[in-house]
Amino acid sequence: MLRWLPEDVSTFGPEIDRLFYLIYYITAATFILVTVLMIWFLIVYRHKEGRRATYSHGNTTLEIIWTIIPAAILIVLSFMSVSTWANIKRHAPDSDFELGVTAKQFNWEVNYPGPDRKVGTDDDLKFDNDLHVPVNKIVRVYLSSKDVIHSFYLPNLRLRQDAVPGRTILVWFEATKPGKYEIPCSQLCGFGHSGMKGYLYVHTPEEYQKWAAENLAKKPS
Repeated sequence: MLRWLPEDVSTFGPEIDRLFYLIYYITAATFILVTVLMIWFLIVYRHKEGRRATYSHGNTTLEIIWTIIPAAILIVLSFMSVSTWANIKRHAPDSDFELGVTAKQFNWEVNYPGPDRKVGTDDDLKFDNDLHVPVNKIVRVYLSSKDVIHSFYLPNLRLRQDAVPGRTILVWFEATKPGKYEIPCSQLCGFGHSGMKGYLYVHTPEEYQKWAAENLAKKPS
């Protein structure tokens, strides 16, 4: 079903995909219905010799129907998405794994906490464009921007969040499958926008411990 979507490796991905599929099929059904009606009208009301045009001043019942049905669909979709939105955007789970990601033209600056175990302090360990995390671990990311609006996008984890200058925004994810996943910027941010790309490396616990021992045990320069 919709195999062109990126592989989902996120704990909240299935919720988003269900909403996406629902909206997709409602839109597709509406498109097909409207197209069929247009073709039917073209055939039934095509020009015929001797037939005079008739004028209609509208049909109140039909107008009410085609207003109420779309409105009802939109209201139902809104209520269905409220809990998903809240779980992803408003209620970040607690975790002892936190890091910072700062967007700038044109790369991602990834900050891991240093010896003080706090993100955003002078002893942070900094990497460009590479984000390493263990699998099945809740990761809290403090997102910010140094210059213009960027958009932190993890297609495989169904996560997208704008990075706004002057603000620090908390986002979170939990990857369920080890692998290497692209982190593009999905907000036009300048001439080098197309080259602003990083990678999320999801490791097994053993692989992450090895990486951390080789990279995070060093003192910041």
